[in-house]
Amino acid sequence: MTTYKGIEKVAKRFCVETCVYWGNPVNDGYGGYTFDDPIEIKCRWENKMEFNIGWMSTGFPANLLLSKASVLVLQDVDLEGYMYLGTLVSLNAYDTAKPIEINGAYPIHRFDKIPMVRKTDEFVRIAWLYDQGK
Repeated sequence: MTTYKGIEKVAKRFCVETCVYWGNPVNDGYGGYTFDDPIEIKCRWENKMEFNIGWMSTGFPANLLLSKASVLVLQDVDLEGYMYLGTLVSLNAYDTAKPIEINGAYPIHRFDKIPMVRKTDEFVRIAWLYDQGK
């Protein structure tokens, strides 16, 4: 079990929603990705639209993107992974191996991990999602 301290303890109190997360995106060689099995994580999902610079996994800037949501999370997440506000049970009608086909699942185009002042082991983590125009 993870022990939270300081700001992470505060973030845990805010993260009362559940989302499904698909991590470890691997290029399949055909223009798509494969992912680890989806897992449920705690979050605070904020639907809000704002412009951000999208980053590719290489670290170079891509395009100006319109964010769909910012999501406060308690763990690191992967760029180009996917998130869906809800539970695994609510996805039983979908093929969960293909999050790109799930209505309401969005790719992570930016992940901020901000260390606290004078700390090296406490972070605020925010994933920025964008609507890929499905």
